[in-house]
Amino acid sequence: MASQEHLEKMQLRQNYRNLWHTDLMRTIQADTPYCCFALWCAPCVSYLLRKRALYDDMSRYTCCAGYMPCSGRCGESRCPEFCLCTEVFLCFGNSVASTRFLLQDEFNIQTTRCDNCIIAFMFVLQQIACIFSIVAMIVGSDEISQASQLLNCLADFVYCT
Repeated sequence: MASQEHLEKMQLRQNYRNLWHTDLMRTIQADTPYCCFALWCAPCVSYLLRKRALYDDMSRYTCCAGYMPCSGRCGESRCPEFCLCTEVFLCFGNSVASTRFLLQDEFNIQTTRCDNCIIAFMFVLQQIACIFSIVAMIVGSDEISQASQLLNCLADFVYCT
């Protein structure tokens, strides 16, 4: 049932027509100080952006913006500020992606080619890492296992971009 709902949401997103005000390749030029702040304190920026996306109304807060299985099951309603803080530090990648999805859905913003490229590259890295991990298990090679871990870290880095 839930997977059907997610499939329908994905199909709706393909029809979004609005664009981001600043595309991914020009963000550093558009707001250099904020990008530097994000580089040095990424969880702080993730926290501030989610709060801003919720119009500073933390009663609207749900863990991972409702896009993950844990959403609504973390006691967010009792202490939303603490839960958001915990989310951005412990699940940083998911917090960034969730805020992005939240904004896309609210403002009907389409995914750009650059976004699709990054997402596809991340998936390819994860698939190669998985294959390396399976081969390392079968062969018993520490070098291949380390290569798998390196590819996983690289995929995580790409995800966080």
